[in-house]
Formats: sequence, C-alpha cells, structure tokens
Amino acid sequence: MPDFMTFPRLLAPILALSFAVAPALAQQGERPPPAVTVVTVKVSDVNLTTTLPGRVVASAEAEVRPQVAGIITERLFDEGGRVEAGDVLYKIDPASYDAAVAQARASVAQAQAQVKATEREAGRLETLSQRNVVSEQALDTAIAARDGAKASLQVAEAQLQSAEIELDRTQIRARLSGEIGRSMVSPGALVTASQQTPLATVRNIDPVYVDVTQSAAELLDFRRGNMGAQIAAVPQEVRLTLADGSVFDQAGTLTAAEPVVDPLTGVVVLRIAFANPDKLLLPGMYVQAKMPSGSAKGAILVPQEGVSRNRRGQPTALVVDAEGMVEQRVLTVLQDRGQSWVVSEGLQDGDRVVVLGLQKAAPGAKVTAEERAEVGADTPAEKPAE
Repeated sequence: MPDFMTFPRLLAPILALSFAVAPALAQQGERPPPAVTVVTVKVSDVNLTTTLPGRVVASAEAEVRPQVAGIITERLFDEGGRVEAGDVLYKIDPASYDAAVAQARASVAQAQAQVKATEREAGRLETLSQRNVVSEQALDTAIAARDGAKASLQVAEAQLQSAEIELDRTQIRARLSGEIGRSMVSPGALVTASQQTPLATVRNIDPVYVDVTQSAAELLDFRRGNMGAQIAAVPQEVRLTLADGSVFDQAGTLTAAEPVVDPLTGVVVLRIAFANPDKLLLPGMYVQAKMPSGSAKGAILVPQEGVSRNRRGQPTALVVDAEGMVEQRVLTVLQDRGQSWVVSEGLQDGDRVVVLGLQKAAPGAKVTAEERAEVGADTPAEKPAE
C-alpha cells in the first residue's frame, strides 16, 4: 500500500514550481506597445508646379523651293549639316537664263541708241523752231518720240533686271541659318517654280520652342489666383523632362499663350523657349514641361508612404501624440513633389506621422514611436541591406 505520508513531500516541489511560473506567465501577457517609425513634419512654403505634355518645335523653319524651272546640276550641302543664310544649296542649269539676260541687254542697248537719236532730233528741231523754220507740230512730234524712247529704255532696263534676277535664282540659296535635313531631289531632276514638294528644309533648333497644352480651367484658376486661399503666384523657371526620364539641363521661359481655346479639346497652347546649344532637343520630340503654378504658404511635405486613403477615398495619415496614442487625420493634398505629398490641411507643425509599421498601428492604440533617420525631403529612406 502507498505511504500516504510521502504525498506532502511529493507535492511540495510541484507547488513551488507552479508558483514560480505563474508570475512569468502573467508578465508575458502584458506585451509592450508595438514599435512604429515616424517622421516629424514641419511647416514650410512650397513652390507648386504642374506637369504638362508638349512637343518640341523649331524656332524658325524654311522650306527650300525653286523659283525658276530647270534641271538640277549640283547639290552643294551636306545633308543633316548646318548652313548659313545666303549659302548656295542647289544649282540649276543656267543656259536659257543666260540667253535671256543677253537678249535683255541687247534690248537695253537698242533702246539707248534710240534715245540718243530722238534726243538729237528733238534738239535740232528746237533750234530750228527758234528761227521759225520748222512748224510747232513737227517739234511736238520730235519731243514725243524722244520721251517715248526714254520710256522704252526704262522698260528694257526693267526686263534686263528681271532676266538677271531669274538667272540669279538658278542658284538656290538658304534663306535661313540652321540645320538642313535630307535632300528630296538629286542632280538631274527637273524642278519647277514654286513646286509643291520642297527640295529640303532648314530649321533653326537653337533656341527651340516647346508647345504644351493646358486645360482652360487650370489656366483660369492660375490667372485668377483661385488655387487656394494660401496659394500665391510666384515666378519660376520651366524645366523639361525628356522621353527617357532625364531632366534637360537648360531652363525655359514662357514666351506666349495662344489667345484661343480649342473647342474640341478645351485646352490652350502655351509656348516655352529653351536654349539648345548641344542640339539635344529635336523638333517633334515628346517632352513634359514642369511649370510653376504658385506657392503654398504654410504647407507640409509628408512622405508618400505615410499617406493612405479611407473608405471614402480621402487621404489620411496616422499621427502619434506625446502620450504615444495613434490618431487618424484627414488630409488636404495639393499635389505630389518627388516622394512626398504637399499637404495644406490636416497636419500641424511638429506632428509625428507614421511611415513604417502602419499595420501595427490603429486609431486609439498605443505605440512606441521611433524617429526615422534623416533623409532628403523628396527621397525615401534607404532600405537596410539584406
């Protein structure tokens, strides 16, 4: 039979162990608040911009067309190279035009001889008229012949000038300094005056224009200053983003705005001038122009990872107060800037916004806030190395 006197001795260690484990289990049930990473935001004045799509156009463009008909005998430029105003680009066979000039010169010489003859005749009759030897009618006829010969000389000189102009036009010259494209004709081709197809095109691409489109509503808001009570218009240079995502190194200036709204699209065309010394911008290239749209006074830059949306689609952020309690704020976002949102309402200077650990935080919960390491205002924090 078991010795009942041994039960107390066996129970003592078990009870002691249970009493030792109980406080540990109780301590384990009281978990510390979850840790989240926060960023302390500050109030500042932020320049606002708007990004508009656009196309590059040449600042000047001239199509090369012949002004006389003939056979192209020579091309005197390199395709894709630069030409200066006055450079000869093409030559047309001048034989027929040389002949026309020679004929016009002969007509001038003939008219000059006729003028001299009629002047002598008119002078002789004037002398005789003073002696009453010749009738007044004969004198008038001589004077009229002299004046007619002078008029014929002027006509002949004008015809000579016209023939010389036609001869000079057999050398087709550049009327604009710039970059010339490929030639659309080759030596031996027959061209006609003012033909529809140009021989080549010369474009000045330094500087260049960028034509962008902006909605009429945005333009009205910008001009009226109704982009918000805390927003004031400020001058700022225009920057370009190229098709490969890079930023063009030259700043542009807004030069003109089309004073009409397209009735089909409801947009206004704005023209911006850019220096293009390296010829990097080419006509027809698609770009994006970042234009100034005003300045937000007393705005706050909030990292984008700290902003989410509620069920109504409103932008919200979780803020940790001094006691470590989480509060949800509804924000008014003006626009994005780099990796941040520009917020005008919903936050105050010094608020701590949760940027990491959002799944651990909920409105009304208590958390342990850890400040994120300093990074640029528009760049996210670096990820830890794996």
